Amino acid sequence: MCGIVGYIGHQSAAPILIKGLHQLEYRGYDSAGIALSGKEQQAFHLFKAKGKVSNLEAKVSSVDSAESASLTTGIGHTRWATHGEPSETNAHPHLSMSGELALVHNGIIENYQLLKEQLSGYGYQFKSQTDTEVLVQLIDYFYQKNGKQLMKAVSQALNKAIGAYAIVVMEQSNPNHLVAARKASPLVIGIGKDNEEFFLGSDATPLVEYTHKVIYLDDEQIADIQPGTAVTITNLDESLANVNIKDVDIDISALSKGGFPHFMQKEIFEQPHCIENSMRGRVIQREDGLYEIKLSALTNFKAKLIRARHVIIVACGTSWHAGLIGKQLIEEMCRIRVEVEYASEFRYRNPVIEKDDVVIAISQSGETADTLAAIQLAKSEGALVFGIVNGVGSSIARAADTGIYIHVGPEIGVASTKAFTGQITVLTMLALALGNALGTISEEKFQNICSQLTTIPEKMEMVLKQNDKIEQLSERFTYAKNFLYLGRGYNYPVALEGALKLKEISYIHAEGYPAAEMKHGPIALVDKEMPIVTIATHDELYHKIISNMQEVQSRNGSILAIITEGDDEVKRMVSEYVEIPSIHSCLVPLLSVLPMQLLAYHVAVKKGLNVDMPRNLAKSVTVE
Repeated sequence: MCGIVGYIGHQSAAPILIKGLHQLEYRGYDSAGIALSGKEQQAFHLFKAKGKVSNLEAKVSSVDSAESASLTTGIGHTRWATHGEPSETNAHPHLSMSGELALVHNGIIENYQLLKEQLSGYGYQFKSQTDTEVLVQLIDYFYQKNGKQLMKAVSQALNKAIGAYAIVVMEQSNPNHLVAARKASPLVIGIGKDNEEFFLGSDATPLVEYTHKVIYLDDEQIADIQPGTAVTITNLDESLANVNIKDVDIDISALSKGGFPHFMQKEIFEQPHCIENSMRGRVIQREDGLYEIKLSALTNFKAKLIRARHVIIVACGTSWHAGLIGKQLIEEMCRIRVEVEYASEFRYRNPVIEKDDVVIAISQSGETADTLAAIQLAKSEGALVFGIVNGVGSSIARAADTGIYIHVGPEIGVASTKAFTGQITVLTMLALALGNALGTISEEKFQNICSQLTTIPEKMEMVLKQNDKIEQLSERFTYAKNFLYLGRGYNYPVALEGALKLKEISYIHAEGYPAAEMKHGPIALVDKEMPIVTIATHDELYHKIISNMQEVQSRNGSILAIITEGDDEVKRMVSEYVEIPSIHSCLVPLLSVLPMQLLAYHVAVKKGLNVDMPRNLAKSVTVE
């Protein structure tokens, strides 16, 4: 949620900032703004707009081109409201009362009210309802008190602030100077040629067009940025920190829609290729035709992983659903007890964590605040932390002891699709490899599942060919006020995920349930007006779920069934169905989720909604 961009160098800053803000729109926001500077003692050029970045862009276009070319330093922000309603007044950047400092901020300052009262006692006045304005006034207080030394002022202010932040500050007296800092909210610095210019962003997305050399700030670090010199980084206690420059490789073409009307649809259709990438170099067929799985995390931490008798999976949202599937995979193949926890609850309930435990943290962005806090708790108790993330160089990837990248490429649509199937793929490989090392899975079963796993991309393509059919089905479901999704075994978490996708982008209330639990309450809601999506694929629970479907039918429920290809028994029972190819039961979620993603997508499109950026949601949840 929220996005920061910044630029300092020799180019006109405004176009770079606006383009960067567009590239960060996927994170979720409700207003946007930029501040520009280029001449000493000149007042900041400040532009803010409620709503889309395009509204801000229209305002910025009023700047004379010659003047714009001279404004070579700037900061920008997309805001997701936490303190105060979405408005131009509450939008970032915020200026200090003196007008000498401008600041953008992601995160939450928890003690802002106390700080505000103290600053009011010093004569400071406030225009907005935000915690961010309090922070810029606090920095200004120390700035004025200590001879206008910006680095020192930022350090002193942040030592008083409690909470999470990523900030970038610019000063009126020195337009060739930016100060950036972070704690529990990501911030990346891109390095231009010969240190002549620098780019900043909440992630690397807005930077990679200009540079592949980046610095990921760590918690409680402050960066001093001036063109012509190397970035200096200090810790919050003002001691010098090491500067680690990394190469980042993001395919620019992945940030475009590639001919699809929406990023979400593009990302649904990318999944066969993404799963191939996720398995590449990991699931290997030897010359003798047998399969093996090579995971560097298992090689490097084999002793600790084999010794573990308790695994805790922490995640949020879609990643939590993937974790539920991971639980079944690890327990079945490794015979290790697994718990799946909401990261937001785990960190606050004084959980029992032992030194031989393994904590698996799953996060698409690798920046989820609650998940990051959960793994910090786990590390403090001596557990091995295993990260499963998509964001290379992300906070969780760097904080974990080891882990696996899912390698599905940038996911721009707020509603996660390819990250979910990538997470399941990685969890499957981990469970197979660990089970094989432990000897808890037979060689025959190991080879069978590995062989079938390699066919998933091809079988995904077969499911996606039914897109037109699912689009037609979606017509009749746009009227619905409520949906019920039912599944059993490996498909119960898929039912949860299907319901979440529909809620996220179509705003239709939907619930996922284990099919057998339906008669313990939800069956009271079933009538001819409520669509019931049932995953009824061939597995050991097939006949059980047939009975559950018959219970729905007897109450005039309208069933859309996800079935195994060629299942004539279910076809005779229901009026609407989508077929998926036959596959081992533990791999079915990789196929059964696709019709649900497409259904949610098409229902939302037919309702005329913003599929890629649904209301009130953010892609990267970097605050609690």
